[in-house]
Amino acid sequence: MGTKAIDPQWIRNVTIIGDPAGATRLTHRLRRCFGATDDTVRWSTDGAEHTIRVAAPSNEALIADLERCIRVADGVVVVVDAAAQSAPRLDTMLRVADDHQVARLCLVTGLGGPTADFDRCIRTIADTRGAAPLALQVPVGTGDDFGGVIDLVSAAVLGAAGQHRESAERWCRALVETLTESDPVKPDCLTVRDLHNRIRGRTRNGDIVPILCDAPSASDDIAALLDAVVRYLPSPMYVCQPEHVLDY
Repeated sequence: MGTKAIDPQWIRNVTIIGDPAGATRLTHRLRRCFGATDDTVRWSTDGAEHTIRVAAPSNEALIADLERCIRVADGVVVVVDAAAQSAPRLDTMLRVADDHQVARLCLVTGLGGPTADFDRCIRTIADTRGAAPLALQVPVGTGDDFGGVIDLVSAAVLGAAGQHRESAERWCRALVETLTESDPVKPDCLTVRDLHNRIRGRTRNGDIVPILCDAPSASDDIAALLDAVVRYLPSPMYVCQPEHVLDY
């Protein structure tokens, strides 16, 4: 029996980089949740089924090897440890992705750690020249107080932050202002789909880096991450292939 052909627009080839331990845990979670043995995940978002192919460089990979993995990637998921005080390796990977205009999004992990600092993660990403960090989610507390994640896209449009709305308002304003600065629109005219489209366009153009928060350690929920990979990172059809070919 022949293999079913997959339309390239429904494919996402993603490389997981960043904090070595966090990247390894994320790869293992994907395999555990989906029983994936070939690092391929089937995921339905917005009414369409997508194929997400995941690659993860070895924890022991040299910087030169990591640079090549990033250069040839269609898109990358950068795992950032919120409890890490310093991450020079992460800085290097972010700069390589920026230099080669590789679309990326960041997943902040370790928010339940005693030294977790979400704002520090944002500053680390902001200090990398080029794309600006854009929080799509923020944590409810950190350390022992970490109790979950607020989805700012929904909160900005639907006011769905519940009892944490006040603390999320600053982030919601920053989200809307960033996404509408070059194409102004009245906030009450925005829809969730509008925001998704704006995030996708600016992520693929290298203007922004969407920031997501990992769920509490007791949860294996990675639905928001997979939704973001499908919605915002490019398919092979969008990536400038000739530049990638030169890297092989």
